[in-house]
Amino acid sequence: MKHYAGDRTPDGCEVMVLDMNHEGGGYILDPRNDLRNHSPDGFNWGYSGSGASQLSLAILADVLEDDSLANKLHIDFKNKVIARLDADRWTISEEDVRLAVADLAAARKR
Repeated sequence: MKHYAGDRTPDGCEVMVLDMNHEGGGYILDPRNDLRNHSPDGFNWGYSGSGASQLSLAILADVLEDDSLANKLHIDFKNKVIARLDADRWTISEEDVRLAVADLAAARKR
């Protein structure tokens, strides 16, 4: 199972994907600017701005492996999860992301 680890540094915000099934045990999260370029300055979290939108989109695209669905859900995911990350360092599991997506999907059906 993947885990996403964010770290706010003096040089900016970095997000690693920890994945024991990947060569080297992980990789840097692709911002997926090809899908939507919310933030040319990169990722951020703890608020509802452009950096948080880019991080939300990138995590969903990585977990769901469905660019269209990631694009559709990323703003709601940002508001539910990413905007609430208030520390300089955090981790979130792939399972937590999938549970949040399931909650969002259920809420859309109501």
